[in-house]
Amino acid sequence: MPSLSRLLSRSAKPASIQRDSLRLTLEDGREIEVLRVRDPRARRIRLSVSERGARLTLPLRASLVSGDAFLQQHRAWLAAQIAAHGEAAPLQRGVTTQLPLRGVLHPLHWGSGRFSHVRMDDDGALTFVSPEHAGPAALQRALREFYEAQARADIGRWLPAYLPGLPRTPRRICLKVMSSQWGSLAPDGTLNLDLSLVLGAPSAFEYVLVHELCHLIHADHSRRFWSEVEARCPAWRDARDYFRDHGRRLKADLHALLA
Repeated sequence: MPSLSRLLSRSAKPASIQRDSLRLTLEDGREIEVLRVRDPRARRIRLSVSERGARLTLPLRASLVSGDAFLQQHRAWLAAQIAAHGEAAPLQRGVTTQLPLRGVLHPLHWGSGRFSHVRMDDDGALTFVSPEHAGPAALQRALREFYEAQARADIGRWLPAYLPGLPRTPRRICLKVMSSQWGSLAPDGTLNLDLSLVLGAPSAFEYVLVHELCHLIHADHSRRFWSEVEARCPAWRDARDYFRDHGRRLKADLHALLA
């Protein structure tokens, strides 16, 4: 039986997650940055690649030396993952020459103006107007506003066709930068969609919208739910395959452009 003093003593503060970064030279001579995370919940050393880049996770008891050795042993795997999904480039004034939108890379031209904004020209090219002194935050904000406007235009075209068959309408639709999900439906009826959807194929974007709308009918992923999806989007399996092949790249591109 524990002593009274032990019961009354303050519990130890749980260990917090620690983060730092290191540089790794790949076999082809390229240098990349790897996020190193010491996580008290981790049970083993793990290496992963996401839209945010490479991440090395270490348990509390693992040494930095063992982590570095694990990273060196998996350099070839890491290079293959990066090659398979490509390296996303950040947004830079006068340097970025194309932007992804609706599954297509559109040519990008830069111009000077009093405030930062992006417009689409009649020929499909994009023009990014900004003051010469505009910093990265202003450029990223303008690009995000452009992508949100384009996404809302797409949703506005698709949504009216699906509303009549729903028990209720969404409370509101929010566009977010989501790390893993493509969409979600909150208990209050708020429908959240990942902003990176507008970078990819419109058919895949529309499928995610349909998927989340069908959760207004069935909150689970039961057979009845998928029947509702199938009735509205017969090609939903093609969209699922599209995300499997291109989803990581979409999220990586958006993160690099807006982060």
